[in-house]
Amino acid sequence: MIPRLMLAQSRVEPTARAEALDPIAPDFADSFAVNLLEWDADRALREVEALVARGYGVQPVFLDLLAPAARTLGRMWEEDECDFVEVTMGLWRLQEVMREVASRAPPIAGSLAAPAKSLFSPMPGDQHSFGALMIDEVFARAGWESEALIDPQRRELLTVISRKSLDLVGLTITTDSPSSALQSLIRAIRTVSANPAICIMIGGRMVNANPGLAEEVGADVSAADAFAALEIAERMVAETGLETNPAP
Repeated sequence: MIPRLMLAQSRVEPTARAEALDPIAPDFADSFAVNLLEWDADRALREVEALVARGYGVQPVFLDLLAPAARTLGRMWEEDECDFVEVTMGLWRLQEVMREVASRAPPIAGSLAAPAKSLFSPMPGDQHSFGALMIDEVFARAGWESEALIDPQRRELLTVISRKSLDLVGLTITTDSPSSALQSLIRAIRTVSANPAICIMIGGRMVNANPGLAEEVGADVSAADAFAALEIAERMVAETGLETNPAP
């Protein structure tokens, strides 16, 4: 488990993305992923710092560069273009870059007056944990008391949920998984949860490919990316009774 401390109490609006900037190209993200097999984390960070210096904020860096790079590394592993050690090191460097970028950025303006508690995890058996780590970073920057699990067993995940009163559990699903297995896990989460009003969110590549999956498996909602997840989660959790910040 990776505990995430609240990064700040103040609420600071993220820097707006300059309109003149073009989106980070998919080819650039692919090239960045390939280079991660050779670069160290400092070299990779310098590449991202150059983008930030040009005006790119955390959201485009996360969604248009780091997340696609993680998917590319996963595809390269699945297609035997790199071995397990290479992709593991590449993902580790990517995580180091993500955490460093997040630590330098101002907090995200959240809507909740009191910190809510969240846990993010890949679906047990799904070895792609980068999405859960990214969502954890985004929620932590918005003032949530957030945690992430990496490669958990089903029993480990349920044990944590049973012992902590969480407002939100988020599951990422990036590989093919029977909907019955996901449905069974969600039922178990609701059964063991220390918070009877827990909200369950799902996301990831497989969810984006099947927008109706959340309703099918009994999740409360799905989200297309980490920043959309934050907006949806704060609205859902506020509906359960947590106080929200007054509108400006």
